[in-house]
Amino acid sequence: MILGALIDVGVPLEDVRRALGSLAIAPDTVWTDRVTRAGVSATRFCVRGEHAPASGASQHAGAVVHAHDHHHDHVAGDHAADHSHRHPTHVHAHGAVQQHRTLAEIAALIDRSALSSEGKARAKHLFQRLGTAEAAIHGVPLERVHLHEVGALDSIIDVVGTVFALESLGADRILASPMNVGGGSVHSAHGLYPVPAPATLRLLQGAPVYSGAQQVELVTPTGALLVTDYATGYGAMPSMRVSRIGYGAGSRDLPDTPNVVRVVIGEQEDTAASHSVVVIEAEIDDMNPQIFGVLMDRLLGEGALDVFYTAIQMKKNRPGTLLSIVAPPPARERLTATVFRETTTIGVRYRDMLRECLDRETIAVDTPLGSIRFKIARRNGVVMNAAPEFDDCVRLATEHRLPAKQVQAVAMQAYLDSQHRTP
Repeated sequence: MILGALIDVGVPLEDVRRALGSLAIAPDTVWTDRVTRAGVSATRFCVRGEHAPASGASQHAGAVVHAHDHHHDHVAGDHAADHSHRHPTHVHAHGAVQQHRTLAEIAALIDRSALSSEGKARAKHLFQRLGTAEAAIHGVPLERVHLHEVGALDSIIDVVGTVFALESLGADRILASPMNVGGGSVHSAHGLYPVPAPATLRLLQGAPVYSGAQQVELVTPTGALLVTDYATGYGAMPSMRVSRIGYGAGSRDLPDTPNVVRVVIGEQEDTAASHSVVVIEAEIDDMNPQIFGVLMDRLLGEGALDVFYTAIQMKKNRPGTLLSIVAPPPARERLTATVFRETTTIGVRYRDMLRECLDRETIAVDTPLGSIRFKIARRNGVVMNAAPEFDDCVRLATEHRLPAKQVQAVAMQAYLDSQHRTP
């Protein structure tokens, strides 16, 4: 589905075929179909499986067709983006047998591709990560790992083709939205597994995921591998000028949601970089007010970026306090546990957001009263704010027996004078 979306957004299929080199046994080994998924027109990338008879560039009874089943909302990047991908599922005609390969065999195939040297190294690294995950799950040495479904030729084409497509787009940054892993269970070479499958879950460590209403597998090891290796951040769509949009289709046509991956290509707006944060909130009306001070200190000490309280009116006309925490997404679970442990609340809510911060630095400014540190904030190189460090102002105000506001005024004048003297 990723490769289908990247082809849909503008990567020529013929270029992908050439990059695959000897992996594409015949010109019709890979092709695309135009399909509709829940009303969305998308490109479906297809691969003829191993041992299947030759046929035309369309699916029929004598062909083995590989497709991907996955759904997600959006993926965005400054120039390109990717998102998750369906675990290979094969329908083999005439009793065809799927090959399972070791990492060494897969590396040899990758070396025969027409990828750049950097692309070959990236593809080998991807399968190394996949092998490491499988080895940890099954408790076997890495060199003895046989990659089953994801070691098949069509899956190798998926990975190598995606590496080539993303390399050809030349993305400066690749961002992804949180991944809907789906639900239910899935059959694999080792039996019936819960969704997400163990290898998928291991590869998704550190990435934001959630489970939607669909009781199907929506993220698989190959998809998890590609997204987590390429995405430099996760969250809402960033500020950018959209130039191209592509949709990659899965084989299933889910009744309640488009089974597609969306790629959005655009140029980053000339603004400060945005960052994903999570906002955690809880309403409290039955706690000793003295605890709020301790709570704030502990939350900040455990990685919260900001903690603040807002007076609110709650049920039965009781005055209460809204606790708001701004934090990096990976800290959500840790901070939520602290809120439950340290307060009387019985529930919290959270939402993912983007925030934009000015570039900041601290400089020393000489004033008639002594040196004072200044916080300087810039946006795209332009100074937006300059403020003297209040603790320094209080210290000098005490030493010179002056009002703190007077020291602040002296400090600001000294800073402005220093800017005028700067060539």
